[in-house]
Amino acid sequence: MVDRLRLSLDVTAVPTNPVGAGQYTLQLAHALDQRPDAELLVVARRRDGSRWRAVTPGSGVITVAPELRPLRLGWEQVRLPSLLKHQAVAVHHGPHYTMPEHSKVPAVVTIHDLSFFEAPQWHERSKVLLFQRAIRVAARRAAVVVCPSQATADELARWCRVDGDVVVAHHGVDVERFRPVESVPGSDAARLSELGIGSTRAQGSGGAGGSGRLGDGTPFLVFVGTLEPRKDVPTLVHAFARVADRHPEARLVLAGGAGWGVSQVEEAVAASGMRNRIIRTGYVKDDIIPALFRSAVAVVYPALYEGFGLPALEAMACGAHLITTSGSAMEEVTADSATLVPPGDVVALSEALDGALDGNGPDAERRQRGLDIAARHTWAASASKHMEAYRLATRS
Repeated sequence: MVDRLRLSLDVTAVPTNPVGAGQYTLQLAHALDQRPDAELLVVARRRDGSRWRAVTPGSGVITVAPELRPLRLGWEQVRLPSLLKHQAVAVHHGPHYTMPEHSKVPAVVTIHDLSFFEAPQWHERSKVLLFQRAIRVAARRAAVVVCPSQATADELARWCRVDGDVVVAHHGVDVERFRPVESVPGSDAARLSELGIGSTRAQGSGGAGGSGRLGDGTPFLVFVGTLEPRKDVPTLVHAFARVADRHPEARLVLAGGAGWGVSQVEEAVAASGMRNRIIRTGYVKDDIIPALFRSAVAVVYPALYEGFGLPALEAMACGAHLITTSGSAMEEVTADSATLVPPGDVVALSEALDGALDGNGPDAERRQRGLDIAARHTWAASASKHMEAYRLATRS
């Protein structure tokens, strides 16, 4: 007989088009729903029930939270504690920094990163004040804090007094979707055509499943993520401009929605003189991202700072040539399977782009190491670490 743990998961912060922490919450909910030792209760916004019933068909879903964030944060403190008591859950998980501060139910809180302390200039002032306080409260009052990397756990200890236990639970990757070869011949071409950037050719030298070229034979580099300050896309734009003359056919694809501070990206593109060679796609749907990773000469993720760096792991799972930053959580995850450059170093990044466009990608052994690392980082494995955190919380 399996000892099932009744737990609640707050999914009210997940937007309609989830990235980063939103994808983490969605994938974790789905993985927990599959576990025989978890009796999951999903706490969602009032008009968001159909999505979560599809994600967690074997779990309970309660749609009670307000839609607007200020009201939702107030509801979390005033109404959620009595709901948890009424539902008789053994542990509650706040997967996005916050928790009901006066609930009698032990809480697990995920702290994704400490950027609100490390570099508050990357965020809106109102969010800095909100999340600095939320992180301090979680560090003091949560029974267990979950961090996605050891780097984040170390930073939490440096910035906050941590009274509860800390569990490091790496994110996972959907290896059925992020894989080195397209599932159906021609499907990557169809996906890329939806972005208006052409389609890939058949197998070639640019990547594990594609040629690193657009439909007309143009080689391209790709960044996938929200265009916001800490992703350091302006440095990528400047690095591309430095090598563009040596590779007159090359293009840079920036695939992601506009975040706070996107004007810095727009200014960098305008100043680069490469506007006609830089393709902005806006937000891309989940099923298009693997096609981009498989088809590019290199996936470039030059973030100045990350709590984990999920796109880096997803790129590795596709067998892509990954260029990312050293001294970061991405280095912790990728080990020696990626090309690492110092954060913010436009010269080093341009040299890495130049090498990739010259065809100097990882050899087969190094690419295989990346695939092996990604294969170990499943969402099922991540859910197992979370279950350890939940059971630890109930004993606190």
